[in-house]
Amino acid sequence: MDEAIDYHTVDFAEAAKDIDVVLDPGGTLVSILPVPIDPDELVGIAERGIRYEALLVEADRAGMQAIADLAETSALRAHIDATFPLGEAAKAHALSETGRTTGKIVLTVEGTGKA
Repeated sequence: MDEAIDYHTVDFAEAAKDIDVVLDPGGTLVSILPVPIDPDELVGIAERGIRYEALLVEADRAGMQAIADLAETSALRAHIDATFPLGEAAKAHALSETGRTTGKIVLTVEGTGKA
């Protein structure tokens, strides 16, 4: 479903629920991908009145311990999109290449019952 939200008349935080993409003229584009962006793309982004920022978070001991603590208490759970036996790793890889998964793709090893 496509829906335009006029944030001048509607509280955006209340109106935007369960969404995948927000298109906003202007504003800030934040990338969490650890890949450099082409300088020509940066020019095009700036010409549209958009500010670009990259965000890269590096693991540290305290952060990793906090994640481990969340996992131990079941407060952190991964969403599994698909599961494949190890013999179908190519099929799992092909699925990951589509960019259409909404969770993790898991390979299982026969006989162990574990991923």
